[in-house]
Amino acid sequence: MHDTVAPIAVDAVPERRWLIPLALLAVYVIWGSTYLGIRIGLTGFPPFAMAALRFFAAGIAMYTWLRLRGVKPPTRRQWRNAAISGVLLLLFGNGFVCFAEQSVTSGIAAIAIASEPLFIALFLFAYRERPSRGEIIGLVVGFFGVIVLNIGGAMRAAPWAAAALLVATLAWAFGSIWSRHQDMPDGPMNVAAQMLCAAPALALTAWFTGERLPAHPPAASILAIAYLAVFGSIIAFSAYLFLIKHARPALTASYAYVNPPVAVLLGALVAGEHVGTAEIGGMVVILAGVAVITLAHAGSGKRRKATAE
Repeated sequence: MHDTVAPIAVDAVPERRWLIPLALLAVYVIWGSTYLGIRIGLTGFPPFAMAALRFFAAGIAMYTWLRLRGVKPPTRRQWRNAAISGVLLLLFGNGFVCFAEQSVTSGIAAIAIASEPLFIALFLFAYRERPSRGEIIGLVVGFFGVIVLNIGGAMRAAPWAAAALLVATLAWAFGSIWSRHQDMPDGPMNVAAQMLCAAPALALTAWFTGERLPAHPPAASILAIAYLAVFGSIIAFSAYLFLIKHARPALTASYAYVNPPVAVLLGALVAGEHVGTAEIGGMVVILAGVAVITLAHAGSGKRRKATAE
């Protein structure tokens, strides 16, 4: 989520491979906790305004720091690509998750987003290859899990939230794959540029939907936005963009294994959330499908390597 017109293989940057486990850990744990952070933030702020504040603060801080260090600003083409990617990932991807969490728990939102690797696999097929038999099986299993999740009581009671989560998942998956093939700003500047481009789009959406900032928001919601900006946006989003560029897509998408259990556990321990049997069943089936796709990708990668040797 991307630095050059063509994807860079992991082996092309061996000096950075040691960063991949650290980036995965950040995406696994921090993004798992952001679902609860969003719910706490929503106690004082409306969804799109909250996301706009989060990304504007993080984007300004990061962009200013990079420019003071002498990092070149993006080119006009890179600004354009960052704007498209930022709108897909942060307006539709994150903003719609915030909107959905007004009606569903943080754990259920995380479970719904767990289907993202299924859509990433579909978009990858459209870009470069047909699905293997194992990948087709994984897709069928995963989408069955999505059906199980959406017939659960919580999702049936909140159809707009279910639709928002579906849009968020599709937008994030497509944006991740699309940006991988574009000329994006280099390194951390990519993160800053996408956040700076997404923040006005989120603010405009907040204005269009009639949102207003509270006069006296609770301290907990302010701290939640600060946590989301620093840890969720600057640290974890940077780690995700690094993985998109330097790791294989199947490995990058594997955070979907960990985020839902982390979100469900934190939601239960901190916020007293309850996740029903249908939602847990949907999560298990979705993750089983993701596992099959990941194993199929790994197997095809080994076969291609053996053939090349």
